[in-house]
Amino acid sequence: MNKPFQTVTQNIVWQCPWYAVRQDKLLLPDGSHGVYNTIMKGPAVWVVPVTPSGDIVLIHHYRYTVDDWCYELPAGGVKPGQRLEEAAREELREEVGGVAGHLVYLGQFYTANGICDEVGHFFLATDVVLGEPTPEPGEVMTIHRKPITEALDMARRGQITDAPSLMVLLLCEPHLRQLIP
Repeated sequence: MNKPFQTVTQNIVWQCPWYAVRQDKLLLPDGSHGVYNTIMKGPAVWVVPVTPSGDIVLIHHYRYTVDDWCYELPAGGVKPGQRLEEAAREELREEVGGVAGHLVYLGQFYTANGICDEVGHFFLATDVVLGEPTPEPGEVMTIHRKPITEALDMARRGQITDAPSLMVLLLCEPHLRQLIP
């Protein structure tokens, strides 16, 4: 399909170590001019960690942006030059102290395609052994082990409010159902 917008100019108007804002001047499909701002962010990974006993490991993470505690899956950005699998293993280790016996890539999605160019990649990690997490200074979280059925019920009841974590859990459900002891 052809692209309905024509980019006239692109400028980075703000940036920090985690993302940047690009402002594009556009020629719209009807011939008029417009402006679009895009949050530019590198790719990220989400990991569904499952222990040998069949528990999913969730984090209860305080998110300053919404001033709330959110149940989430381990997740984080992919560093430049880092392979997706390496990033997934690093986030698992950092956020829950986990080491996966097996790690399987299951797919990708856009995290907020109306405002952001970030691509999320998700993995299922099985035979996860937990150790000591090493969160970053701005990460305030607690670790929670939940049986697979309870974690899926939490997703369906709206107790998991982080949209990417919720979506990834539900997309992984067929794989998770096979792991129920």
